[in-house]
Formats: sequence, C-alpha cells, structure tokens
Amino acid sequence: MKPLGSLRLGVNIDHVATVRNARGGDTPDPLRAARIAQEAGCDGITAHLREDRRHISDADIEGLMEVLTVPLNFEMAATEEMQQIALRHRPHAVCIVPEKREERTTEGGLEVAREENKLAHFIAPLREAGCRVSIFIGADQRQIEAAHRIGAQVIELHSGAYCDAHHEGRFDDRDRELEALREMSAFAHGLGLEVHVGHGLTYDTVQPVAAFPEVMELNIGHFLIGEAIFRGLQPAIAEMRRLMDEARG
Repeated sequence: MKPLGSLRLGVNIDHVATVRNARGGDTPDPLRAARIAQEAGCDGITAHLREDRRHISDADIEGLMEVLTVPLNFEMAATEEMQQIALRHRPHAVCIVPEKREERTTEGGLEVAREENKLAHFIAPLREAGCRVSIFIGADQRQIEAAHRIGAQVIELHSGAYCDAHHEGRFDDRDRELEALREMSAFAHGLGLEVHVGHGLTYDTVQPVAAFPEVMELNIGHFLIGEAIFRGLQPAIAEMRRLMDEARG
C-alpha cells in the first residue's frame, strides 16, 4: 500500500487550444497558459492529444516538453500512433483514456476488464520507457482490479457523473456517485494504486472529493479555463488550490 501524501493539482490546458483552433492562428497559446499555471502553483500540466487533433496539437506537446518545469501528464488513446508519440517524448506520465470522434469530451471510463490482455501489452513499453502509466476509469471495482492486474501504477477516477448530478440538482444521485468515488478510492489505494480524480470538477464540487485522503491528485481543466475568462487564469487556479487545501486540511 502506498503512503498517503499531500493533494496535487494538475491543470488541463486542452481548451486553451480549443479556443485557438476555433479561429486559427497562434492565440491563445496553450504554452503560455501552462507557464501561468506553473506560476499559480499547479503541480502538473495535463494535455490530451486526440486522434483528430481537435485541440492540442503535436507541436503543443513538443513545446510543453521543452518549457515545462512541472510534470506533463500526456492523455492519449490506446492506439499505436499515440504510443509511438509517447515513446518519442517520454513524458512523466501517460493517462490512457477512451476516445470517440463524435464525443464532445471524454464521456466515461476506459473498459479495461474486457481488453485486459491488449492493454497490458500496450502499456508495457511505456512503463519500460520510464513513463508513469495511469488508466482513466469509472468508480467500478471490476475495472480497478483489471487496471491493477495489467500493471498500471495509477488510476484516475471519472468524476463526471458526480459533478453532473450536482449541477442538475439530482442530489440523491450526486451523493451515491460521491460515495462510489469514496469507496473506490479507498479500494484502489488498498491495492497499492495511486488514486487521481478528474472530469467536471468545479469550485462547487471539488471539496468533497479533495477531502478523500486516498486521492493524491485532481486533474481539472475545462472549468478553470472558463473561469479564467472572468477572473484570469492565475486567480482561477489559486482559488481552486485554496479550496482543495481547505478541504484537505
């Protein structure tokens, strides 16, 4: 079992690139956002290079590897193309996520249990290259056990259902989803996995999750980039950090 530690904040900069790509050109620059996030005290930067390159580009990943002084968490689908890109750059961490062209954002966790053999072979070269391998999954014991068996070092639990239920006013559903996240965080930690949580977290939903002692990292992007329009990126991140620390303390 891994020892418990402080709670880290990873900032996902994908949607800075979404705004840039909506018009074309070079602005706003995701690398500038990453530098500001570092100055604001984040512990890592997350970027998802999608197969269709709808936001983050190959050049963005190249640039991030050059300028970051905090770890890069490289989100990617389990494809040969993405594996080769990860092996070329060797980021600190890779997070394997499900990906469908028609989805607006990642809709759920990866199906690990049905693809156990394939995923075990897929992540082995990444681990050998020195990347910390994370699997993005739902709060489901079967999937957590499968992630553990294939050799993942980290799981990231999908918090979207919890956040959606809260913002839609379905509070009984919200509480059930939160309890599932709590139970599965403890279960995964008991297996020796490092536990992260991400997707949909806001100022209103972050504290109950941040309070789970087994959770070591929260990855938050879309909300922070949206909030930055109103208060600036550095203050938006600083407020999220404050809420996380308050919940953990």
